Amino acid sequence: MTTRGAKLPFGLPRFSEDKQELLLRILILALIYILAFAQRLYSVLRYESVIHEFDPYFNFRSTKYLVDEGIYNFLNWFDDASWYPLGRIVGGTIYPGLMFTAAIVYWVLNALNITVNIRNVCVLLAPWFASNTAIVTYFLTKEVKNTGAGLLAAALIAIVPGYISRSVAGSFDNEGIAIFTLLLTYYLWVKSVNTGSLYWSAWCVLGYFYMVSAWGGYIFIINLIALYTFVLLVTGRYSSRLYVAYCTYYVLGTLISMQISFVGFQAVQSSEHMSAFGVFGLLQLHGALNWMRAHLSPDSYRKFFQLSLLLISAAGAVALAVATATGYVSPWTGRFYSMLDPTYAKEHIPIIASVSEHQPTTWASYFFDLHILTFLFPVGLYYCFNKLTDANIFIICYGITAVYFSGVMVRLMLVLAPVACVLGAIALSSTLETYTRYIKPGSRTPKAAQVDFPIQKEVSYVMLAGVAVLLIFYTLHCTWVTSEAYSSPSIVLAAKQQDGSRLIFDDFREAYRWLNFNTKDDARIMSWWDYGYQISAMGNRTILVDNNTWNNSHIAQVGKAMASSEENAYAIMRELDVDYVLVIFGGLTGYASDDINKFLWMVRIAGSTDPNIREADYFTKQGEFRIDAEGSPVLLNSLMYKLCFYRFGEVYTDHGKPPGFDRVRNVEIGNKDFKLNYVDEVYTSQHWLVRIYKVRDLENRG
Repeated sequence: MTTRGAKLPFGLPRFSEDKQELLLRILILALIYILAFAQRLYSVLRYESVIHEFDPYFNFRSTKYLVDEGIYNFLNWFDDASWYPLGRIVGGTIYPGLMFTAAIVYWVLNALNITVNIRNVCVLLAPWFASNTAIVTYFLTKEVKNTGAGLLAAALIAIVPGYISRSVAGSFDNEGIAIFTLLLTYYLWVKSVNTGSLYWSAWCVLGYFYMVSAWGGYIFIINLIALYTFVLLVTGRYSSRLYVAYCTYYVLGTLISMQISFVGFQAVQSSEHMSAFGVFGLLQLHGALNWMRAHLSPDSYRKFFQLSLLLISAAGAVALAVATATGYVSPWTGRFYSMLDPTYAKEHIPIIASVSEHQPTTWASYFFDLHILTFLFPVGLYYCFNKLTDANIFIICYGITAVYFSGVMVRLMLVLAPVACVLGAIALSSTLETYTRYIKPGSRTPKAAQVDFPIQKEVSYVMLAGVAVLLIFYTLHCTWVTSEAYSSPSIVLAAKQQDGSRLIFDDFREAYRWLNFNTKDDARIMSWWDYGYQISAMGNRTILVDNNTWNNSHIAQVGKAMASSEENAYAIMRELDVDYVLVIFGGLTGYASDDINKFLWMVRIAGSTDPNIREADYFTKQGEFRIDAEGSPVLLNSLMYKLCFYRFGEVYTDHGKPPGFDRVRNVEIGNKDFKLNYVDEVYTSQHWLVRIYKVRDLENRG
């Protein structure tokens, strides 16, 4: 028994067991909060405070503009340095939640006289939000299961590689805050359904608005909640709590989401939102029928139900057909079709299929990004099915849909990771509860849980030891993956030498710096769209295409120029007012993500608008893509080939290999002795990763 009023050393009071448990819980959550942040700092410690990847550079550039120019100018910003000569209306074509979040943090810190650079805020924003995500995961899992499962889920998501891949320091992308807003919205939704409270429903609406402002993946939220509500309806679990929660969420959420310029009337006109509207209508119908049932006899109600169902179904079908035919309801987008059919993008929209993160997920990726959660996931589903509640049904719906979509697109492993942590925590918590009651001192095993063998205590110890070993291996795996795979900024490359030392390749920043200091301010740069954001942010120069990929035909023109002969490409470049051409080449260093390996996607995208560009022309008669002497003449004389391999035939790359040996393709290039007639080499980085050429002016025929 705890003696009330008894004192501990140093004058500390003795707390009750409940207060001790609360303090322990707070301490554990604080440690998890710190762990989630610290686990994501490898890139800063090894390299420096630098933005990663490609898209984050546009986000960083936009955030700087917001901080420097103010909110009004940001929302009305027309960027004439992008998509030349079209330009881009930035304020109306982005989800501004990320930029506003970073800017608010920056303004608050400076208001508190904490001087900090906006770049450092952007670099560290994702790790900070990862810590917040761990806390939200605790509350969500606690609402679904209990406190113990919540702590486990928070610890699991703090280090799970599937989430760390998008939240390391420097990953200033929408997903960095989107997973926090996703889980926050789901937690508030489950809370509102469990309580039926307008208060929690209103908070859910605010969480949903933050999600809409942050990421286009909000479509997953609105459709999952609609699916969950539909499941509760058809399984006979309708309640006034569900009615209050969904009606408040849908009506207010739709209205407030329309305030985001990029969403606007899509919230009520696009096909992706129609399922949520349909479920809203079903709820009204269900409520009306319940009211009629209370006032009619069984026979009268049955006739009324059949007639109402027939009339409403017919009216709904006619209304949908008319709305679609008149264009009021827009058809499904290509990205949505690609989610339902993984082969759709490759056949119809090559620009989507060309992105590596849009490829289907391999089995190895599941284990790499989830580790033990891969097989704890179905165990957690079992425990949820074993004790169905409204909250458990929501997690089941979330888990099943997330598994499907993660298989379609490797990028959506990010959506699967949180629910895998929740279900994994439920599995571990339930298992620990089952076996610890046999060995916990003073506990009595319920009769229903008694077993017929005498070694249940020994079995319990073995099971607990097994769980401990699994968690240890999970921690080691997550730390290794974070350190080796997800903490290398693509802007700065590194390789290990034979003595174990690290060799840094800083060619990208060198090249962008060269552009900034050695070209005119209004110079126009042509490159493949992957590098557009980096060129505009770091090189501060006008680019033709970038990672926004909103105009397929404009990207196809760039692809056509790269795939054409130098003479034909020159005509295209003159039409586009190109001053410089930038290509990425990895043949000297062994960098596999270069433009030669992306070249076929340039051909496919160009061929989607110009039938004269045929992919088959770039293969040998045997159907092989080769860059050696056996390669297709069309390929060996294309502009991309010449820009990458110009003067490379004079270079020795490996001992015992002939000059011009490509270390990525492991062959000797086929076309060595050629000269450039329409462009001049002006810059090649130290390791030949970035090569820049100046487009010659037209000859003076006067």
